[in-house]
Amino acid sequence: MQSEDIINTIGNMMAKPVKQDHYLVGGVIKRWGGDFQEITTPLSCEGCHKRVIGYSPLLTEKESIEALSSALKAYDNGFGEWPTMTLEGRIACMENLINEMMIIKEEIVALIVIEIAKSLPDAEKEFDRTIKYIQDTIQALKKMDRDSSRPTIQDGIMGQIRRSPLGVVLCMGPFNYPLNETFSTLIPALIMGNTVIVKPPKYGILLYSPLLKVFKRCFPKGVINVIYGDGQTVIPPIMSSGKVNVLAFIGSSKVADTLKKQCPNPHRLKSVLGLEAKNPAIILEDTDLDEAVRECVLGSLSFNGQRCTALKIIFVHKAIRKEFISRFVDKVEKLKVGMSWEPNVSITPLVEDGKINRMKELIDDALSQGGEIMNKDGGACLDTLMNPAVIYPIKKGMMLYDTEQFGPIVPIVQYSSLKEVLSYIADSDYGQQVSIFGRDPAKIAKLIDPLANQVCRVNINSQCQRGPDTFPFTGRKASAEGTLSVSDALRVFSIRSLVAGNTNASNKKIFKDIMNERMSNFLSTDYIF
Repeated sequence: MQSEDIINTIGNMMAKPVKQDHYLVGGVIKRWGGDFQEITTPLSCEGCHKRVIGYSPLLTEKESIEALSSALKAYDNGFGEWPTMTLEGRIACMENLINEMMIIKEEIVALIVIEIAKSLPDAEKEFDRTIKYIQDTIQALKKMDRDSSRPTIQDGIMGQIRRSPLGVVLCMGPFNYPLNETFSTLIPALIMGNTVIVKPPKYGILLYSPLLKVFKRCFPKGVINVIYGDGQTVIPPIMSSGKVNVLAFIGSSKVADTLKKQCPNPHRLKSVLGLEAKNPAIILEDTDLDEAVRECVLGSLSFNGQRCTALKIIFVHKAIRKEFISRFVDKVEKLKVGMSWEPNVSITPLVEDGKINRMKELIDDALSQGGEIMNKDGGACLDTLMNPAVIYPIKKGMMLYDTEQFGPIVPIVQYSSLKEVLSYIADSDYGQQVSIFGRDPAKIAKLIDPLANQVCRVNINSQCQRGPDTFPFTGRKASAEGTLSVSDALRVFSIRSLVAGNTNASNKKIFKDIMNERMSNFLSTDYIF
């Protein structure tokens, strides 16, 4: 994709609002004639600050129930076309999806840039990573199918074990990765034979406009249903029905708890949740400062720190605290602050309503308790733009000590003993990841063992991150429920089922005839190359 072409597309979209006046239910793209939500851009240039860039339907309870009914009908208690389709058939639909998405790549990337102010290179990376995720999921499913393609015999019982779908899945993704994170649950849910209702995030909603036709062309009726509107209006009727089998939600634990409580039979609801985190970096006394500073700046401020995997607090040994902060601040002050389409931009506008005020609240609280802003113009704001703020010293009692900021603020804590850091992590409500920076293998090893029992990923001399997508991605405590990675997600959205029987002559003949004549998709020795 040529940057000049995409920048022109961005300019055209900002000049002419996108009217998303359709939604997808039952394989039909339906026109909405009711009220709309205005979508504004956080980007600002001459004459366009807070410009309206689009409109999105404010659907009602009626349309959300219609989407649920459509998903239930398409699943048909597991008898529907999609859940009974061969894996080859579902994979073919996914391959069509990839081809169709590539055609509209420029439009999707442009919509990500103008709606959530993600930098152009990062928006392109999000799209490309999503395509790769679909491709990797297809390959993982093929391997899983090959592994389960032969029957087993144990204690006089012969059987074949495969994975089956769970039913209807409600997918709700976050604004910071509105395409990739939503698809990280949507794709495995679909390819395993479930039917899906998608509720796009509040911000990052317009990119689903060009996807409606793609979904309609690539999948049978009712397999994907896309609804819009106020979550407090359209989601409760779906959840309170008790007919959703899986809740796939990425967002805050508070909202996740609310959604789960709406289900009248929670024992039948499987939850796949990616929630908040307060990932710490631990800077040991013997660390390579150049490497640690580079990784910590990227880890704490990529996409303005608006990532659950971002480094949210940095613990620095007192012996190197001054040198680390000096180098860290120097690098932060060199980050380019500007609009998403500008070359080499690092810090872009904040999209959420009230976000600037929330950042100021956290900064003011720290300053009132003895914290200082260490970098020039740290925390300075202009419209929706905010310069990153590096704040030291951070101590217990400040909101930044244990509250996830999810923004361009970097809290730094000095420590003398690693017991202080380990105690902080053990007491934290979150347990996603940690980063350790140091050179001594013995010191690092002493941290790995206890930390592996507190968080789900320990990073050595590297920032916290999700990828590669083949690695497990999850968290302890209030940070996650279920595991997302390419192979893990296939298991999360399915259940092991088996066909079994006694190994008598009659059963052996039945099994053999069914397999030889390819009478069943489940009881079969066929597999996909």
